[in-house]
Parts: sequence; C-alpha cells; structure tokens
Amino acid sequence: MTNGKQRCNDDRNPKLSRHVVLLFIPNFKDCNTKLTVDGWLKRVERRRELAGLDEYDPYTEPTKDEVLTKRGSWTGRYDFLLSLLGYSVGLGNVWRFPYLCYSNGGGAFLIPFAVMLVIAGLPLMFMELSLAQYAGLGPAILFKRIAPLFEGLGYAMILIAGTVMLYYNVIIAWTVYYMAVSFEVPLPWRGCQHEWASEWCFSYEEEDDCQAGKGVYYKTKCFASEQVATLNLTQRMPRKPPAEEFFKNYFLQISPGIEITGTINQRLALCLLVAWIIVFLCLCRGVKSSGKVVYFTALFPYVVLTMLFIRGLTLPGAYDGIMYYLRPDWEKLQTAQIWGDAAVQIFFALSPAWGGLLTLASYNRFDNNCYRDAIVVAISNILTSFFAGFVIFAIIGFLAHELDTSVASVIDQGAGLAFVVFPELVAKLQMPRLWSVLFFFMLLTLGLDSQFTLMETVVTAILDTFPRWRRRKLAVVSAVSLLGYLGGLVFVTNSGMYWFQLVDKYAANWSVLLIAITECTLIGWIYGTDRFIHNIEQMIGKRSACFHRFWTIIWKYVTPVTLLFILCFNWLQYKPIAYGRYLYPDWAELIGWIIALAPFALAILVAIIKVRRHPDAFMHQSAKKLLKPSRDWKPAHPRLASEMEYENSEGIEL
Repeated sequence: MTNGKQRCNDDRNPKLSRHVVLLFIPNFKDCNTKLTVDGWLKRVERRRELAGLDEYDPYTEPTKDEVLTKRGSWTGRYDFLLSLLGYSVGLGNVWRFPYLCYSNGGGAFLIPFAVMLVIAGLPLMFMELSLAQYAGLGPAILFKRIAPLFEGLGYAMILIAGTVMLYYNVIIAWTVYYMAVSFEVPLPWRGCQHEWASEWCFSYEEEDDCQAGKGVYYKTKCFASEQVATLNLTQRMPRKPPAEEFFKNYFLQISPGIEITGTINQRLALCLLVAWIIVFLCLCRGVKSSGKVVYFTALFPYVVLTMLFIRGLTLPGAYDGIMYYLRPDWEKLQTAQIWGDAAVQIFFALSPAWGGLLTLASYNRFDNNCYRDAIVVAISNILTSFFAGFVIFAIIGFLAHELDTSVASVIDQGAGLAFVVFPELVAKLQMPRLWSVLFFFMLLTLGLDSQFTLMETVVTAILDTFPRWRRRKLAVVSAVSLLGYLGGLVFVTNSGMYWFQLVDKYAANWSVLLIAITECTLIGWIYGTDRFIHNIEQMIGKRSACFHRFWTIIWKYVTPVTLLFILCFNWLQYKPIAYGRYLYPDWAELIGWIIALAPFALAILVAIIKVRRHPDAFMHQSAKKLLKPSRDWKPAHPRLASEMEYENSEGIEL
C-alpha cells in the first residue's frame, strides 16, 4: 500500500538504484517527476474509464461527485434569466414601492433607491449568482464546501425560504379566490346590502341613489326625509368601504385577536389547496418544468400593467394621482428615513440571502454570463417598480376623484392595496369583471414566480443533501407540497391574518441581514476577493483592472457597511407589531423575535458544533482550518475541477 497520495515504481523496487531501474524498466516513473496538465488529465480520464469497468481499486481515481450527478440544468436559453426576473420582481414592486415613493418625497426617492441598488442590492446578487454558478451547488452544500465553519449559513437560508414559503402561498390562495369570484354578476364586494356588512359599511353608490330619491343614507339604510329628525346625524360615524368589509368579515372571517384561533376557514383552505396544486404541477419536474412556465408568468404581469396604465390615463383624476406620486421633495434627501427605506426596499426586492438566488444560479451553465444577468435583472427591478407606481397612482387618482376626497386618504400598501383599494376601484370601472380578473391574475403570476423559487430552494436542498433521492424527485416535491399545505393551515383560521402579519414582519428580516453581512465577510476577507474574482473570470472571461478594484472595494467595505446601516436602521425604527388598532400580546411578540433570530442562531449553533467536533485540541486552530475550503470545493466545470485536483496534488499521479 502507498502512503495515501504517491504511487510509483520506487515503492515496489526500494532496493534498486534509479539508474538500474531506468535501464531495465523503460516505463519507470520517478516520484519526483511532475506530469504536465494534459498528461495528468489523460491519466485521470483513463482511470475513470477503468473504474467504471473493473472492480474497485484503492489506487484508482475516486468516483464522480455524487451531488453533481444528474442534478439537472436549465434547458432553454432564457429559462434562468426569466426565472431570476420573476423571483426578483414580485408583489412588493406593485404594492409597496409606490407607497414608499409617495411617502418619501415622490421622484426624489429614486435617487437613494438607485444608489442603494448599486452599493447593496446588485453586489449581493452578483456575488451569490457567481458563487453558485461556479460550484453548481445549492446553499445546503455550497457553504459546507467553501468554508465548513459557515455550513450553517446554508441551513439558515433554507429555514427562511421554508418559512416564507408557507405564508407566501396564502397570498396566492387569496388571489385564486378573488379571481374566481370576479366572474360573478355583480361583483360580490359591491354595495353594503349583504349579511357580512356591518353598520359602518358605506357605499357611495347607494348614497347617490338614496339622495336621488330625496332620502338620507345612514348606516347602510336609506331614510325618508321625514325620518331624519329621529336620527342622531350630528355624530360623525366611521365609513368602511364594502371591499374592506367583504375582505375582513366574509372572506377572512377574522377573529378579534391572535389569541382567538377559531376554526379553519373551509373556503380559504380549499383555495390554499388549489394554490399548492398549481405550485406542485409547475415544479414536479424541477427546473425543466418551471423554466418553461416562467416564460408566461414572468412576462404576463408587464402586459397587464401596460393595459392598466393605458386605461388609467383615460380616467378622470389620473393626472392628479400621477403628479402626487412624482412631485419631488428634495428636502427629504437630507433625512435618514428616505435612505433607510430605499435600502430596505432594494434589499428585500432582490431577495439575496434567502437561498433563492443561489438555487437558481446553481443550475446554470458554467460559462453563463451571470454578471450581465445580474445587471439586467437589477435594472428591470427598479424600472418595473417605477412603472408600477404610475399605474397604481393613476388608478388611485381616479378613485379619489370618484370619492371626492384626497389621494392621501385612499393610498395604501400591501394587502390593503390589493384586496381593498383595487377591488373598490374596479367596481366603478366599465367592464369591472374584466379588469378584476386581469388584476388578480397578474398578482397570481407575480406571486407564483417567487413561490417557485422558494419551493425549489427547499427541494434542491433536500436533493443536494440526499443525492440518491433524485430518482424519486416527484415524491420529494409531493412531500414538500403536502407539508407546506399543512403548515399553511394556521394562516386560514379565523386568527390567520394575525399570524400572517406576524410571520411577514419577522420571518425575513434581521436574520437575512445578518446572513448577508456574514456572506460578505466570508467572500471579502476569508475566501478572498482576488480568488473569487479569478473564479468569476474562469466563467465569464478576463476582466479589467478597474473591475477588480471596484468589486474588491464593494464586497470588502461598501456593501457590509451598507448592510450594517440597514440593520441598525431597522432596529432604530422598530415598533411593536400591530394590525390596524389591534396590538399583539407579549407572547406573540416573543414568537416573532424567535422567528426573526432562529435562522442566524442555527448558523451559529452549527459553527459551534463543527469546532467542538474537530480533532484539533485548540479551538482557534480548529476554527482556522474550518475557514479554509474543503477538499470537495471545486468548479462545476469537469476540466477545471480536474486541473484544481492537479494543482492540489502537485502533479503527482493520484
């Protein structure tokens, strides 16, 4: 037997002198003789062939990397780019960015947004795409190989993706229901003459009809003029639009608080099942099936946004709404609020440190230009957000005109914009059912793109960890879908909206920022930017010295400092969670903090376990060794991987 690495004729003939051996053994190879790269690679390929034909030989080349075997890849030219675009351009671009732009100085908000894109969003996206494409691995295995001490970062990302996946599909279930009932005549949320309407429900249409008959509209009823004296009209009553009453009282059947769970809403449970079936069907064959679906789901929202924009421009009040959106307030640039909001929005819009970018890029061709893709998607994200603002404010301007009120009184964000303001609006348009179907179908496609990636992140992590399960991928996807559905049932109970708001606020917040800062530290200071940029050049070709200097400064200094600013800004702006006027109890707040910090705590726990299990007696020596790439760290390109093995072996035959 050899000592592990070298196998040469000297081992078998220790008593023969080198000259005698050269004389009588023409094929003799000296241990000190270094093979050329080509010669070494030919030997490796030959040994791989023999390993496939003969019995196991301890001297033959080890078998191929099992994690990379039959892993799959994108089949179309634009599969990855559209999947990345669909993942990055999501619901937040439509229902959060316009509100932030309006509340942070209108057009002035675009300046800090673009700056934060360059120094925080784009660098993290480019770094993760390059890292995963180079190794061809998802987050579960990638960090284990590049720096074993940071193995827990991958698990933390998967935990975040799995948690977000549970409640994100609930939004898709909502859009499925609203899209289905949009075919009813009239729309179910039109007017207050329904069992679900409270006495505070107020319909402007019913008020106009009542006043046309010389009556007085009060508490959803029309009173004759002679009955007015019996009414206490001096007291100002709250007015709730029918769409809000429909959403909370009929659709959600919301309870008074999170502590009152109630029962499962069967209507919502059925819609959630439909949503998970849609996701399962689109992902049952992995990226081969989802890569084709995104050709529609990633592009269709732009068609609907364009149609809504054209229709919005023809509505009265649209100009006022757009000017309200665009009017710049340059003084806001001097406040920390606008820079903090811009940083938070671009960070969560591009969604780095969730594992999704790493998962998508891990299925790329090794020579794919991920630098170009990152720039295209980042610019598309900001342009889509800005364009969506035009659409939303043109429509809101019309709604304010119809209600004879200010734009500020009807603007909203999040679920309030999608399921209250817009349904109230479409009821006032011509062909309301058409616009309602188109709008909610757009929300469905926006949500599905992000959900595909979240789901694929979890599935890829399982299959990378247990490669033999790839032959049963359909069963794995089925199991994850079933568990996702069961886990999401808590969000369709009577207290589900409170749980939804709780998880939405805490699930992808502080841990994501801490993970991103750790990633920058790993690449910038431990793995090394010079080595990392060299890896990038192996994929996309040689780059200029300016490219080297720019990305070295960004990854080592600028981006980590910016992320620390975002983290501190989030902590300084922290307020206890509330839903409307409802304040969450202390135990719910505690659960929120656990959800927020558990992923990063998991990463720390894994690091501690790795150090304690390392054979070195001293912890600092163990940590130092665990910060170095493992022997399995190599590029996904077979020839480059073999060349790396050649360099590591110093050219000696393995």
